[in-house]
Amino acid sequence: MTAEEFLDWLQPGVHADLIQGETFMHSPVNLRHADLLNFVDRLMAAFIEAHRPGRLYREVVAVRLGPREVFLPDLAFFTNAPVARLPATHAPFAPTLVVEALSVRTAHLDIGPKFAAYEAHGVAEYWILDPDHLNHEFYRREGELLVPFAEEEPVIYSPTLRGFWLKRDWLNPSKLPAVRDCLAELGLR
Repeated sequence: MTAEEFLDWLQPGVHADLIQGETFMHSPVNLRHADLLNFVDRLMAAFIEAHRPGRLYREVVAVRLGPREVFLPDLAFFTNAPVARLPATHAPFAPTLVVEALSVRTAHLDIGPKFAAYEAHGVAEYWILDPDHLNHEFYRREGELLVPFAEEEPVIYSPTLRGFWLKRDWLNPSKLPAVRDCLAELGLR
C-alpha cells in the first residue's frame, strides 16, 4: 500500500501504522502503557501550553514520512515553524520530537523500522519508553544519526523542547508521582 492509499483508507478512530507498505493495526494497550503515556502527555502538554514552543499531538495525527511510511506516534511534538506548514489532514514531514511507549506486540516496530524511518527523515529527538521493564531510551540527532543521551542520568533534559525535563524515577507506571507536584518542580503551577 502507498502512503496516499493508506491516508485515504485511514479513518478517525482507526489506529494503524504503514510500515514499508504494510499496515499494522495498533492493539489496545495495557494499563501500565496508558498510565505512563498519560503522565508524560500531561507534563509535556502543560509545559507547551505555558511556553508556547509548538504543538503536541497524541496518537491522532498521521505522520507521512515517505511513499510507504505513515505513522501515528504516541506523542508527536512540532515546533512552531513546522506547525505553520501543517495541512489539515496529516503531517507530511517528521515531528521534532517523538515519544513511543512500547507494547509487547509492537515493540519490535518502534525500535526497528520506525526508529530507522524517523532517523532517516530528520526527527530531532526520539524517546522510547518501556512501561514494563523501565528500560527507557532517549535519542537526539547528531548529524544524520539519532544517538543515545541521558543513558544513566537521573534527570532527562530535552534538547529540542528547551527547558523541559523530567526525572527518570517519575517514569515508573507503578509509582507515578502526582502531575501537579511534577509541574511545580518544573516551575509550572
